[in-house]
Amino acid sequence: MRAWLHELVQRIRTLPIYRYTALVLAAALVFGLVQLTRTLLHDDRSCAAGVARPEDSGECVGVSTSAFDFGQRRFAATIRAVNHENRSLKAGTYVTVALYEPFSSSDADNLNDVLHELQGAYLAQYRANHDDNGETPYIRLVLANPGADGAYWERTVDRLSAMTDTSDRLRAVTGIGTSTDNNKKAVAELTRLGIPVVGSSITADDLANGQQGKDPYPGLARVSPTNTDEARALAAYAKVTADRALLVYDKPGDPYTKTLQQAFATLLKGSPYGSWPFTPPTNRSQEGSTPNTFRQITDLVCDTDAKLNTVFFAGRHTQLRQFINALGRRGCQSRTFTVLTGDEGSYLTGDKKLDRSALQHGVAVRYTALAHPDAWVNKPPATGGSAQDTQDLKKLVAAARTSPVGPIGPASLDDGQAIIAYDAMRLAVHGIREATPDQQKIPPLADVGLQWPQVKGSLRVNGASGWICLDIHGNPYDKAVPIVELTPKGTARFVKIAWPENRPPGKECLPPA
Repeated sequence: MRAWLHELVQRIRTLPIYRYTALVLAAALVFGLVQLTRTLLHDDRSCAAGVARPEDSGECVGVSTSAFDFGQRRFAATIRAVNHENRSLKAGTYVTVALYEPFSSSDADNLNDVLHELQGAYLAQYRANHDDNGETPYIRLVLANPGADGAYWERTVDRLSAMTDTSDRLRAVTGIGTSTDNNKKAVAELTRLGIPVVGSSITADDLANGQQGKDPYPGLARVSPTNTDEARALAAYAKVTADRALLVYDKPGDPYTKTLQQAFATLLKGSPYGSWPFTPPTNRSQEGSTPNTFRQITDLVCDTDAKLNTVFFAGRHTQLRQFINALGRRGCQSRTFTVLTGDEGSYLTGDKKLDRSALQHGVAVRYTALAHPDAWVNKPPATGGSAQDTQDLKKLVAAARTSPVGPIGPASLDDGQAIIAYDAMRLAVHGIREATPDQQKIPPLADVGLQWPQVKGSLRVNGASGWICLDIHGNPYDKAVPIVELTPKGTARFVKIAWPENRPPGKECLPPA
């Protein structure tokens, strides 16, 4: 072997100089090809400005400041409208508000919810920049995606925090559409960092301040009632006695279902039937084996005394749909039942797996909606909201079919999500502008969240979902709660406005101490 190598070296030494040159060029070519191959094979994790795929995921998470639509075609038109509005703003004249939603969700119901919240937030942005008599600062809207189930909340919150000290001038986060453990952690960290948060459709009591007199989320405000307030409003409407009702609930539950269960259980003290649990998958948008459990529960419902006619349901929308389907197939078809539940019922209007025939055979489903476009149309109460505020939003939706407001694609107010997101954004804008000192263009970050206790009386926000009058903890006081019934056609029919205090707020709208 050594002799062979020696002979090879001697032969190379006898080559002309151009042979050396050729060898060098060949080596360089091989090196270049290797580097090019490495570059081509490099796993580029970026998706768009401010958005990337984590090492362990294909989701694009982070904070988007461009027209990136997270691979969801249904979002594209509205996001283009947002981007067009953002690009029209002059540097130094605006602050940024982030809409925090699971933009990469794979669940069809959640995506529909996110689309409507996106549309509502954009319409509020457009109104703030064009229809508020030139008030400033102007509002730039960016999209914060923590992932389908919020698992990447930490990196998203870190990005939002960094945007408070840059030319972005982030001054509030809105959205936080669902009451989940990951969203709870995100809100806790955002508020710990001093970033004001305005929750849109979160209703869990433990994702609110003021419980047991404590404020674990300083700077958090909400436009939706707590589960307890929704349950109180539902009870005031239904006037159900404990001996005629029972409770079916999610065990172990999540922040939404747990607090809804607790609120319903309080209403049903003394019921001879107690509470009947079911255990869903960890991801409650999945089907799991709960249909089997619900078949058993409906058999037991038929075993109850004939005067029992109401079932309170504390669960997410997938399990709610399964329960309704099972109840429609009950053995005691001669008996009628009303299912009463929280705002997750709004998802059923677009659920193709719902057995609508159940609603034609003795099963009624009524739920507490966060908002409804018909709530203020016919003979509305004198206080608590107005038809004009809803009409203003409806005009914006109509205008957004074409430019310059839109187009934002098909938009619907029926499920209440666009309405509540619109109101949350308007509350964020209200806090930002109230915190802006005279003769200055930009409010200090720390001052925005301090505005929430003053949002009452003449300083309330006249939302399309009703008056937003906040208590000292940032929770809406005696907020209007539309009671909505699911029709056999799968649509939502407004029934009546109910109130946590069993009556509309006074014209002053001042929460008691």
